[in-house]
Amino acid sequence: MFKKLAIGAAFAIALAPAAVSAAGGGEQHIEDFDFSFEGPFGAYDQSQLQRGLQIYTEVCAACHGLKYVPLRDLTALGYSEEEVIAYAAGTFEVFDPELDDFRPAAPTDHFPANDAVGAPDLSLMAKARAGFHGPYGLGINQLVKGMGGAEYIASLLDGYTGKEKEEAGTILYENTAFPGGWISMGPPLSDEQVEFADGHENTVEAMSQDVAAFLMWAAEPKMMDRKASGFVGVLFLTIMSVLLYLVNKRLWAPVKGKKSV
Repeated sequence: MFKKLAIGAAFAIALAPAAVSAAGGGEQHIEDFDFSFEGPFGAYDQSQLQRGLQIYTEVCAACHGLKYVPLRDLTALGYSEEEVIAYAAGTFEVFDPELDDFRPAAPTDHFPANDAVGAPDLSLMAKARAGFHGPYGLGINQLVKGMGGAEYIASLLDGYTGKEKEEAGTILYENTAFPGGWISMGPPLSDEQVEFADGHENTVEAMSQDVAAFLMWAAEPKMMDRKASGFVGVLFLTIMSVLLYLVNKRLWAPVKGKKSV
């Protein structure tokens, strides 16, 4: 019985990727980018996060909001409080119920919500999407590569082939990373679209990684603190395990050394 179940499970796992590919209309291609924050000791690159914020502000904010991200958290990207105040007031307006009117945003506000064209909010997008799967249902690749939310976003932004088609009056764009291969969102990025103060590369591939890193920070701004706490916890448990083992040996040594009558 166990042998039959094992064979059936192995057969189902082998067929699952093909079934998912057929249902989706084509296999997704998710590039495994080398982000600085990956791994147990990885950390965010502040310069990359600042470039990602600039890309979001100049390109993505026209359609997508970040309603769960407080503007004051931008100090974690290396900006001073004065710079955050100037950025908030000069970039966004928020509705104030007390004034019954719009006013310039302040650091105490969140990024404005923006769903005017039905575009999804990006606050948690890097955690809501998974770039790596399989074998189906087991998540083995996710243990090795991580969830791949940032990789999915970067691959999506860089995955347009240039082909278009019309279905039911809607223009669709071919994208190698999107499930099914076609997406209604047009290519948002183009080479040299955004100019960076540090002169960093501004190709579509480079900018896709920058904004994907920023969205990962937006979804998990306390990642570095979580990793530090996890490392301290593992170290503490390791030391405790050694001490408990030594105590156990010391307490039971006289008893185990006696011969039973």
